[in-house]
Amino acid sequence: MAVTKLNSGNFDERTKTGTVLIDFWAEWCGPCRALNPLLEEIDNEMGDKVTIAKVNVDEESELAQKFGVMSIPALFILKDGETVNQFVGVQTKQVLVDALN
Repeated sequence: MAVTKLNSGNFDERTKTGTVLIDFWAEWCGPCRALNPLLEEIDNEMGDKVTIAKVNVDEESELAQKFGVMSIPALFILKDGETVNQFVGVQTKQVLVDALN
């Protein structure tokens, strides 16, 4: 698997089924960059059970607004298109894995 890049054109299609962890981030955000290796680890370990996706808030401000993102990184877990959990700031791998399970 690989981390999926979401935008307004593919968001609904990619999030309507299954479990998706969405990271709202920006290139200039240090904590966002620190979270990248952790998300890749989760993606490698959980494989087909979950989709790890990223939304660049600088490029997709409408999506960020739709989710009420006020600070980044902001993480949302969607199951079949519905938000079931959310976090603001860098989280530990265990917190995210527990929330995904």
